[in-house]
Amino acid sequence: MLIGVSSLSNITDLNQLQVELNQLPAPDVGDYLIQLPRELKVSTFGLLESQQSIEVFEYLPLSVQEELLSSLSKEQVLQIMEAMSPDQRAFLFDELPPKAVKQLRDQLSEAEQKATATILKYPEGTAGRVMTTECVRLEEGLTVGEALSKICFCDQDKETVYYAYVTDDEGKLVQIVSLRQLLFSLPNALLKDIASKRVIKAYTDMAQEEVAKLMQRYDLLALPVVDREDQLVGIVTIDDVVDILEEEATEDIQRLAGVQGGDEEVLADPLVTLRKRLPWLLGVMVLYIGAASAIAPFESVISLIPVLAVIMPIFSNTSGTVGIQALTVTIRGLGVGKLTLKDTFRILRKEILAGLGTSVILGLTLVILSLIWASPENRWVALVAGLSMSVNVLVAVTLGTLLPLGFKRLSLDPALCSGPVLTTLLDGVGFMIFLTLISVALNILKLKY
Repeated sequence: MLIGVSSLSNITDLNQLQVELNQLPAPDVGDYLIQLPRELKVSTFGLLESQQSIEVFEYLPLSVQEELLSSLSKEQVLQIMEAMSPDQRAFLFDELPPKAVKQLRDQLSEAEQKATATILKYPEGTAGRVMTTECVRLEEGLTVGEALSKICFCDQDKETVYYAYVTDDEGKLVQIVSLRQLLFSLPNALLKDIASKRVIKAYTDMAQEEVAKLMQRYDLLALPVVDREDQLVGIVTIDDVVDILEEEATEDIQRLAGVQGGDEEVLADPLVTLRKRLPWLLGVMVLYIGAASAIAPFESVISLIPVLAVIMPIFSNTSGTVGIQALTVTIRGLGVGKLTLKDTFRILRKEILAGLGTSVILGLTLVILSLIWASPENRWVALVAGLSMSVNVLVAVTLGTLLPLGFKRLSLDPALCSGPVLTTLLDGVGFMIFLTLISVALNILKLKY
């Protein structure tokens, strides 16, 4: 009987552990290995059968893969490298030191060296870099029977056989045929007569997020990738798309929070975490100096009306949160393709209309709070606070909408306009408006400061 991953740690018999590990799905074995100390990782990995060890290795995080590569025998490493899919191998080679990559690449067979080199020659983040070269290729002159025979005897090791790609004599992609079409067609029928000429494809230099959107739009399990001469070079599969979407979402979320690169691992080395976060935090401190400079000229005003020190943090945090909400929704819309630059005025109109209602409610709330906290002679401050809150909320939704759209228009990643930048900008503008109105009111009331 197959047991769960959580129960593996209770097994003391190595023979039983070996049986259980080789029966579990590869991702579950990978989860079990990750939590083990380094020495046990290597010995436990050694209990896996050949095919199981290869499948498990591809599911392991990069840091664990590197640990195993440095501990396994040359024969084991070569066996794993040779059996890995070209795209997974290319991803691993991207992260290893150049010397180690050269040693591993030189040991590969000529076919696997060529497949890996094909992927590595394309820039990171493109279709060419995330594709696999393992796909079913059929010549357009074949019959259905010949095509099925070719798939059965020559394409057993391909990553997916749901689609076959029909090429001409020059290797150009001309048609696509599904396995379903092949199975339910007469053996003597010509392939070119049943295959679809409506080819949805990606070019090798297409951005990986655009590839994911294309596959999502047309509900594809695989997408062919061609070069500029329309020659078939590989396919992007649905599991690649899941990885792409996760990677893009992670990058956007981390960049919004100011994590440099947007690719920090949860269990990254503390020094890596420090390197990715500290530069941005120091930059944010410089930005906040600007916001603080907006307050400095009004020290005497704040000393005359102490309740301002209570009101200002609420004023700042609330308008900042409003701005981040608009920013997040806009970036998300751009990221999933539901929003384009043509929609700029529509989304801005929607945010401003919603912002009007928000500004009234938040402004009235701050008026009530200010009336409670202010002394009787300073309760007029509540009206200025409410008005300033309303104005800054409208500024917040406007900036939160236009900043990412502006970055997109400049062909920059919209996620680069992160929350800290927006909130700092809003603080500077908001404090200047609020304290200036307070100063004007003091002059009108003939109060000294």
